[in-house]
Amino acid sequence: MLKTLNTGDLTPGYEIDARIDKLRAGMAAQGIELAIILQNVDILYFTGTLQRGVLAVSAEHGPAFFVEKSLYRARIETPLEIIPIKRDKEVKDILVEKKMYPARCAMELDVVPVAIYQRWKSLLGLADVGDLSAIIRDCKITKSEFEIEQLRKSGAICERVFEKAKTIIREGIREVDIDAELLAEGRKRGHQGFLRMRGLNQEMMSCYVTHGYSTTVTSGADVPISGIGLTHAIGQGASVNVVRHGVPVIVDYGGGYNGYITDETRAYATGPLKDVFHKPFEVSREIIEETMGFAKEGIDGTEIFGRAFKRVKEAGLEAHFMGHGEGQVAFIGHGLGLEINELPVITPRHKILLKEGMVFAFEPKFIFPGEGAIGIEVDFVVRKDGLERLTKTPLDIVYV
Repeated sequence: MLKTLNTGDLTPGYEIDARIDKLRAGMAAQGIELAIILQNVDILYFTGTLQRGVLAVSAEHGPAFFVEKSLYRARIETPLEIIPIKRDKEVKDILVEKKMYPARCAMELDVVPVAIYQRWKSLLGLADVGDLSAIIRDCKITKSEFEIEQLRKSGAICERVFEKAKTIIREGIREVDIDAELLAEGRKRGHQGFLRMRGLNQEMMSCYVTHGYSTTVTSGADVPISGIGLTHAIGQGASVNVVRHGVPVIVDYGGGYNGYITDETRAYATGPLKDVFHKPFEVSREIIEETMGFAKEGIDGTEIFGRAFKRVKEAGLEAHFMGHGEGQVAFIGHGLGLEINELPVITPRHKILLKEGMVFAFEPKFIFPGEGAIGIEVDFVVRKDGLERLTKTPLDIVYV
């Protein structure tokens, strides 16, 4: 029954093998003999399933996938051999039996809580466990063609949502009502339901509909436009603010298909926009077009940011670029994959050479206190000779 109800594309065995081989190579280079992987997205990435369990990977012997539940789903979804367990205490004895018991072990210390880290040190009888997170980050930084196909399907959901927005947005409608209809449209088109973001207290909605004042209110989130939300307990996203004539409605939508996330933004308007928004929109568009003209494999991310900021300064808009006041953020682009904050990050100081298969969202935006915000966000795949877009939605302001 599960095979007929699931619409996602199961990860092929060759894909899983390539990911684990990359992980093992990274481990061997750092003298790590065993990886213990517990975080759900990392288990999904290296096994193809998202079940409760533990993935142990030996640099010498390969993977051992311990599953508590659901064995039924794991057997359908992963190409790896499964080792059923009732409790995690069984893992050490099986590792010893398989000659995988290590002298040097590592875990995902960027996300594993201290209590669980200490528990696994005790379970394995080890005095120290190192950090695996940088190796995993590097495994994920470039995407295979299988992954890029999942991202294209995620982007196709964005396209349908942006089309739907044309029929919904009108003067007098509340942000939250637009949000509700767009979320429903996405789900009908196959959206997975939520987005994943790595790190402590990192929470992200799949849709941000903001307008006027609500686009200018800052929050604790590391984003240029967060919205006000419906409650201080969340403090981001759509509010009960209503759409007014001449002020942009910003729709920042995160597609999600088969785990893979896309992230694009378009601006909508009911009638002619106020003059304050015209120039920054054109600068946003020029930045994107210029970046598409020169960025490719081998270009440093700092050069991308530097060229963009040069245009911003020439236009006299630096005080409003990527936020304002305490709300300004230090990036113009971020990596995409199974999590919305993967590498590369496009900043003025984070030197990183673009490589074939990297995927990132690029979002030149401008925020004007007391007025509103304007900007564009578009997703790119890095190729040897340029950038490839993941969606076909035009970059224009949509007048409704």
